[in-house]
Amino acid sequence: MKKSDYQNMWVYIEHDGRTAAPVGLELCCELRKLCDQTGDRLFAVVLGELPESELDKVKDCGIDGIIRVSGTGYEYFNTDAWAKAFTVLSRKYNPSAIFVGGTIDGRDFAPRFAVQLETGCTSDAMELGWDAETGDIQFIEPAVGGKIMAVITVPALRPQVGTIRPGTFPCAPVGAKQEIERIEERIDFDPEKIRCRHLGFIPDESDPELDIANADCIVCVGNGLKDSEHLERYRTLAKLLGGKLGCTRPLYDRGILPYKLQIGQSGVMVKPKLYISFGVSGAVNHTAGVDADVFVAVGKNPEAQIFNYCDYGIVGDMDEVCDEMIAQIKALRQ
Repeated sequence: MKKSDYQNMWVYIEHDGRTAAPVGLELCCELRKLCDQTGDRLFAVVLGELPESELDKVKDCGIDGIIRVSGTGYEYFNTDAWAKAFTVLSRKYNPSAIFVGGTIDGRDFAPRFAVQLETGCTSDAMELGWDAETGDIQFIEPAVGGKIMAVITVPALRPQVGTIRPGTFPCAPVGAKQEIERIEERIDFDPEKIRCRHLGFIPDESDPELDIANADCIVCVGNGLKDSEHLERYRTLAKLLGGKLGCTRPLYDRGILPYKLQIGQSGVMVKPKLYISFGVSGAVNHTAGVDADVFVAVGKNPEAQIFNYCDYGIVGDMDEVCDEMIAQIKALRQ
């Protein structure tokens, strides 16, 4: 295999037939910058039908082209048809890299077509780099329980496949190019060979309080919390600040708060204006999921890693500091 035979980068545009998922737009915006370094062209890959108005949003991210795939087997998401489509496309066009949103569906089919192409698949990178000497993409992500940041490359195989969690990169469209190549492909997959069946769909009746991805203010509680009885004060502080409550993985593991409130690499990526953490140690796999305008950390251990990341640090008993914050806010509003 010659690396020079593989060129251009692809982004899979996940959608529900009506709307393009934000993660595809985020990846297009980020990969536009990377392609400007490598000299590759950037293509968005769309399977099934998607309105032109949504394709216009994709074009605004600075892509060079769109590959649209039609045929049988794409009425609903299924790993079999999706994996085959990307395998066929890759063998025909030889892309250098393929990026897929790290959603439930993306994590399912990306490693499957990577195996079929006999290449590697990296997951949950927090940063992307490029080695100009080797031409390899650098997937940078926490490892060893968040103690180090690992740089992962695929030095001998192509395409380089990676899944990236939603919210990892900002969606910052640079505007559509004047000329965008459009490639139409028909790849049929026999519906009888699809190993899962679509029986129905029930929308998730989600609690808005559990939707923290776009919150402007987040109060995050870590493993320093003694027990669930001490939690209410932090919920009160979040409400006073017009924000929402979040947590680190240990609180979810302890059954105190639900998974949807878990912040970090294995939870939700957040970009609030104000982020206040209480009793959080500061492991990389948590802090990598936080991009706040103002980061305040509260904890008893002055040597905790969290104080290396915050803008303002308060060393003290987390419950006492929270109670004092509540009292001060209420006093200012009287």
